[in-house]
Amino acid sequence: MSIEIKVPPVGESITEVVLSRWVKNDGDAVEMDEVIAELESDKATFELTAEQAGTLKTVAAEGDTLAIGAVVCKIEDGGAAPKSTPAAVKEEKPAVAEDKAAAPVAEKSGESYASGTPSPSAGKILAEKGIAADAVKGTGVDGRITKEDAQNAEKAAQPAAKTEAPKVSVAVPVAGSRNERREKMSPLRKTVAKRLVTVKNETAMLTTFNEVNMKPIMDLRGKYKDQFKEKYGVGLGFMSFFTKAICEALKDFPAVTAPIDGESVVYNDFADISIAVSAPKGLVVPIIRNAESMSLAQIEKAVIELATKARDSKLTIEEMTGGTFTITNGGVFGSMMSTPIINAPQSAILGMHNIIERPVAEKGEVVIRPMMYVALSYDHRIIDGRESVGFLVRVKQLLEDPARLLLGI
Repeated sequence: MSIEIKVPPVGESITEVVLSRWVKNDGDAVEMDEVIAELESDKATFELTAEQAGTLKTVAAEGDTLAIGAVVCKIEDGGAAPKSTPAAVKEEKPAVAEDKAAAPVAEKSGESYASGTPSPSAGKILAEKGIAADAVKGTGVDGRITKEDAQNAEKAAQPAAKTEAPKVSVAVPVAGSRNERREKMSPLRKTVAKRLVTVKNETAMLTTFNEVNMKPIMDLRGKYKDQFKEKYGVGLGFMSFFTKAICEALKDFPAVTAPIDGESVVYNDFADISIAVSAPKGLVVPIIRNAESMSLAQIEKAVIELATKARDSKLTIEEMTGGTFTITNGGVFGSMMSTPIINAPQSAILGMHNIIERPVAEKGEVVIRPMMYVALSYDHRIIDGRESVGFLVRVKQLLEDPARLLLGI
């Protein structure tokens, strides 16, 4: 008895998926609940498992777009079907060897050693004329080239020397490769592209910039990183400081985390912080729930867990649904400054960038400090300039004086 394995429901808004990869091949033996394929929707990647043990019979191919409920494969009772072995190939090597052995060896021609050898006088004449001996046919005994042959060779050789070789047109190769290839966009990439265009068209997006002196945080990390890792089992990174600073700043500027819903503005008393992560199949944005109530160590652990799941394509839809504010860190790729695009339906996003040592003025003196540009893109329909600038300045103050994060001032 065989059963059909169909595309399971993976979310209310998802109507189709793409069969991105077969983990098992047609004819393989599979166990109960063993992963046999990967399905990719416009939001996440899912694993398709076997509903019984048996032999896999594939129905769909990699790259096929399948509706929810469509048949992906069948599993038949019994072990794996023996793979068909190609018919035994006849051993031809002995036969070839025999053919070679049976083939008669070509007999030597009747030409002797003297054939084509010029006499001393003929050789001198040929050398003076610049004619090779093998270009002259000898008429002497045993084919020996005589003096007369060498003298007559001038008439035959001269026209041959003047004959121009036929011109052959050779195509000149173009330097560099000019190949091109087409790849079908993944559902995730298509969704990202569609949403980004929608945000640009449907929001009044602006970006405000500031810079942060990262020396206080770097000094704090350098002083306590060993004790922090020993106690909590995770490293003390920049993301936890930024997340904590944003949560504190949102308390003073709640409009920054308030999306538009129809004709209403929804204000939240919690902070679900979305962290943009570059995954193998595209950008994903998992969420740290209630980040305002978490410690630096808890935030670091959540970031590591979500980033690992993103790289392994293990994020669930629930882990990427919602969010009230987004952080994106282009600095890990070397970005100095950028204008991040809002993660709809959110109203704002903070962009972190790389840390560069630059000369800055402190107390009337020029000093070198590790500086980072930060950018806040926001929806001007909800957030005014005063709120956007005030929010970013508040984040800057908290980061440049980390003690405020612990004291809440």
